[in-house]
Amino acid sequence: MTTESSFKDAFAKYAEYLNDLNDKRERVVKASRDVTMNSKKVIFQVHRMSKYNKEEILEKAEKDLAAVADQYMSRLVKELQGTDFWKLRRAYSPGVQEYVEAATFCKFCRTGTLLHLDEINASLLPLSDPTLEPLQLNILDYLLGLADLTGELMRLAIGRISDGEPEFAKRICEFVREIYRELSLIVPHMDDSSDMKTKMDTMLQSVLKIENACFSVHVRGSEYMPLLGSSEPSSFLLGVSDIEL
Repeated sequence: MTTESSFKDAFAKYAEYLNDLNDKRERVVKASRDVTMNSKKVIFQVHRMSKYNKEEILEKAEKDLAAVADQYMSRLVKELQGTDFWKLRRAYSPGVQEYVEAATFCKFCRTGTLLHLDEINASLLPLSDPTLEPLQLNILDYLLGLADLTGELMRLAIGRISDGEPEFAKRICEFVREIYRELSLIVPHMDDSSDMKTKMDTMLQSVLKIENACFSVHVRGSEYMPLLGSSEPSSFLLGVSDIEL
């Protein structure tokens, strides 16, 4: 009877542990979805940017991004700090990737530089209880978010060309090329890289689209003058100043 009782007690503890873990997973999935949804809103906000309202839009996007961290990322941190959070990575990874994408997107549009993983993790530290092990984003989720960033930068580059900012689009092109070049050296050596390899194919398509758009403007720039903010009247078809007949 003693042995049977000890087995029952042990399995009762295992059952309690698994039930608690499943409950935690459900809460983490919900928090991750909220992070994803609100991070997407930040990205959409940045895409409203034009050369006339850049400062206003970026200030609003950065404010919204801070709210995502304070209201939604903080819930993930609260659930995962002080635990073996890697066990629940599949539950929170989509939200983290979207947050990385939004944060790096805002940083590039503001400074033209890349927001590093250390900077993101440092920004999350104040959300953690100092007595517990803090949640730190891992390198794989960061790289997956970075891969998604290139798609948003492709859309931004096309938009900047149509808005008369080809030089901005050229900077985006150089930036995305650099990301692709660096990741193409890393990804083949990654063990768990099936998702990353898929995103590399998509990233290459984004690079080619930006390059083609910038190349078209560079080679046929005179035809695009009315779209590029020129104040001089010109014939769109001929690429020369209108002449009175």
